[in-house]
Amino acid sequence: MSSHRLLFSGLWTIGRTRWISRLHEGKHGCGRAFFSSGKPKVCIVGGGPAGFYTAQHLIKACQDAEVDIYERLPVPFGLVRFGVAPDHPEVKNVINTFTQTAKQSGCSFYGNVNVGKDVSIQELQQAYHAVVLSYGAEGNRTMGVPGEDLAGVYSAKDFVGWYNGLPNCQQLRPDLSCETAVILGQGNVALDIARILLSPVDVLKKTDITQPALEALTKSQIRRVLIVGRRGPAQIACTIKEVREMVNLPDTRPEMVAADFQGLREVVKDLPRPRKRLTELMLKTALETPGEKEQERRNKASRVWAFRFFRSPVEILANPDNNRAAGIRLAVNKLEGSGEGAQAVLTGEVEDVACGLVISSIGYKSLPIDPSVPFDSRKAIVPNNMGRVQQAAGLYCSGWLKTGPTGVIATTMNNSFDTARSLVEDMDSGMLDVSAAKPGSQNISGLLEKRGVIPVIFSDWEKIDSVEISRGEATGKPREKLLSVEEMLQVTRQ
Repeated sequence: MSSHRLLFSGLWTIGRTRWISRLHEGKHGCGRAFFSSGKPKVCIVGGGPAGFYTAQHLIKACQDAEVDIYERLPVPFGLVRFGVAPDHPEVKNVINTFTQTAKQSGCSFYGNVNVGKDVSIQELQQAYHAVVLSYGAEGNRTMGVPGEDLAGVYSAKDFVGWYNGLPNCQQLRPDLSCETAVILGQGNVALDIARILLSPVDVLKKTDITQPALEALTKSQIRRVLIVGRRGPAQIACTIKEVREMVNLPDTRPEMVAADFQGLREVVKDLPRPRKRLTELMLKTALETPGEKEQERRNKASRVWAFRFFRSPVEILANPDNNRAAGIRLAVNKLEGSGEGAQAVLTGEVEDVACGLVISSIGYKSLPIDPSVPFDSRKAIVPNNMGRVQQAAGLYCSGWLKTGPTGVIATTMNNSFDTARSLVEDMDSGMLDVSAAKPGSQNISGLLEKRGVIPVIFSDWEKIDSVEISRGEATGKPREKLLSVEEMLQVTRQ
């Protein structure tokens, strides 16, 4: 027998022995029966919180899995980078956890890859055992009222993207020369915007707010911000932390309508604890006479903020040239029912408010990525069962694409962990077939190269991170963000 055949025979015997012993152990990696000829390869579309939390749980639960995260922008972390308010740096600490995940041997990050354009979902499905869609909610819910396309009217998503450095929002350049701004919606994002519009510039210049936004806010003439909701104080969507920040905001005073809080004291004792505490804070702010020190502070304040309840937008009113917002017509509502389920019903009355800036903060919405992926356009989600996309084996979803745009980062964490658990369960049960080897990123890298797309890997992002931090240090900020994709890519090539 030739030496080659002896070597082959020996290797085959060793391999067979190992295979049999692994087979007797009955498990492989994340608890699958061992019939796999390779590692399970999972691709995640979207490098925001949902994508990273899904990857974190998959890598922990299935240590031999290879997880690749594809992100449209050259930078990771999605809404943690582009959505969290600049003056909330503690919320961004979760980036440290995501960085640990990205540096795990089983995880790879590929930024600057636009799934649906640079590579299709079908191509990803051919290359990976499972594809998880975690690309969030990039669209805006529209108000559906005349005048919402006028200059001076913005979606909250775009306005937040402007001051947080989202590249495709840098052309916004909002005109802040008016005295009154109206924000439609009373969730945390609405209060973030109100706080940024009214915060002292000395506070903002120590944050990672972008330089163009800082310059615009320095020149801002806005002195009054109205935060408008269609229902009452007992249904407000924000949390107590954000209201407390507004109450304590330097150089501002609250301006409430006492009648909006009528009858609320009687029901507050029966509310669930978080809602009770929030309502008590609003009642105190609106109705109680402040102490001497607080009264003095309010008297000196040069800026005003206010909740306006029981109001819905009817029309954005234009200036005489018909090319800019000059006001808003609001319908006056009354409530039918009580508690969380109360419905706003029109009374037939309207009121006009003069303002030069209108920001619609009535919610984000997900958009379909590919005709092959099921999409519920009414709910703006991918229809799913615990993250398993309906009628699409091997396809999963997590984050806002799965549930709609609700909750805080911790909500997204739990929802993403649930999707990862579903995926691991499907591997264990054999519902997700991982027996055949798949090429994973090797195949996708080849396709991208042919198409002239150069992915940004995590070490490239670290170059961008380093440049931003050093630029920030020069002006006493935690970072100075790069504001264009071109600038980001330039840094990665140095």
